[in-house]
Amino acid sequence: MNATLELPRSRPPLRRWQAGLAGLLLLLLLAAGCSSGSPTSGGAYTGVPPAASVGGEPSGLDRLRKDDMVQVTFSGIPSPPPDHEERIKEDGTVTLQLIGSVTAAGLTAGELQKQIHDKYVPAYYQRLTVTVKTENRVFFVDGEVRQPNRYVYTGEMSVLRAISAAGGFTDFAAKRRVTLVRSGKPPIRVDAERAMRDPAADLPVYPGDRIVVPRREVFGR
Repeated sequence: MNATLELPRSRPPLRRWQAGLAGLLLLLLLAAGCSSGSPTSGGAYTGVPPAASVGGEPSGLDRLRKDDMVQVTFSGIPSPPPDHEERIKEDGTVTLQLIGSVTAAGLTAGELQKQIHDKYVPAYYQRLTVTVKTENRVFFVDGEVRQPNRYVYTGEMSVLRAISAAGGFTDFAAKRRVTLVRSGKPPIRVDAERAMRDPAADLPVYPGDRIVVPRREVFGR
């Protein structure tokens, strides 16, 4: 009686196309993992973070603040409401004919313009053109800069940009002891040398702010 010894069957070798597919899937998973750590969100990352906020102030857009002068004009109809000019009150509002108090602080001029329009139309008028203008707002740069002066605030601004607008530091500037002075708040110390390396340390500047660059001490900074 002849007995036949049967060896266990080995698995067939992985086909080439299967191996290639597995490798492709692995590469896709690795690429997805790398991209998830990127600081981008809907656009290219510039390496410069948004301007930091100070004391709860909004950053980025040029927003209205209390004591700003706003001028509201109306047109587009035969008998529009009278034009209105007022400084934003302590509570952040302005008061207009018919619609009363309107929040202005924290809004851009365009946002305030739309808000006023929507309160008048269609409650009081079927159509109306509303235009909101603000006075030229300024910031000040003093001390050891090449052109100390007041400058018109035209939008997003930071300490380093303000100093650059004033011609940059003099050779005697104490760059690590720059002071940002804001009405009603304690002075804020800004290390400009650090801000050059770390954009998050470059604080935002708003209308009415004053940047003071002190003179460097003889044996100090």
